[in-house]
Order: sequence, then structure tokens, then C-alpha cells
Amino acid sequence: MKKLMLSLSLVLSLSLLLAQEPVQVGVASAGPQLTIDKEVHDYGTLEQGAPGGCEFLVTNTGDSPLILNRCKGSCGCTVPECTGEPILPGGSTVIKVKYDTKRIGPINKSVTIESNATNTKIKTIKIKGTIIKPPNGSPELTPAGPTAK
Repeated sequence: MKKLMLSLSLVLSLSLLLAQEPVQVGVASAGPQLTIDKEVHDYGTLEQGAPGGCEFLVTNTGDSPLILNRCKGSCGCTVPECTGEPILPGGSTVIKVKYDTKRIGPINKSVTIESNATNTKIKTIKIKGTIIKPPNGSPELTPAGPTAK
């Protein structure tokens, strides 16, 4: 009788285990997925006053619309431009970032992107480079840092 009960409980346990859904490894989760073409844009060396624009390509690799809720620069000299329109699955948009190049010195700034993405709700991208004085020494622009007294 004990063997029969043990056998029945073993069969019942095994059947419950087999009835569970298998775990799928490597399958993307459902929902919007934010993918960016690069983490950092390197301006290299720019002359003071040169255009400081760059772009980041954002693609929705998920299966539902991606919405960029907010894009914010780390300071007033770094201004991102994001769309508020939903990005459909497989679709892309461009985040434009403008850096004010009037200050001489290194650039190391960031843009924080907030979205409804299931893989990353908050994503930080960066810009870097160096601003140098132009050869003509344009007097209307001033260098970054403390002013000499």
C-alpha cells in the first residue's frame, strides 16, 4: 500500500511539473524596446562658435509603440530635441542634440531619455569633445572657466 501511495504521489508530482509552460531563453520580452545607434557622440575638436549639433537614431525593436516621455540635457548648454509621437514597432526617430560651443575646453555632457520601454525606462546618452579657440581669436566669444582678475 505504501508503494502504491508513493508511486501515485510521484506520478502526480511529475505530471504537475510537466504541465508548466516551458521557460523561453533568449526571447525578447513584450512591449516597446528602446535601441540607440550609439551611446556616445564624440565631436573631436571643434572651434569655438562652430555648430555643435549631433543626432542619435532611436529604434523601437519591440512589439508595441515606444513613447519618449522626456529628453533632458545635463545643463543649459546641451539641448536635446525629442519627438512626442509614438514610435511604432520597427520604426525609428532621431534625437537631435545641440551643444553651445561658445566655451573653450573639454565637453563631457549627457542627455537623459525617459520612455515607456520595457528594456530601459531611463537611458543616458553622452556627448564629448574639446572646444578650442579659433585661429582668428574672435573677441565676442569668451573661454569657459573662472575669469582672471
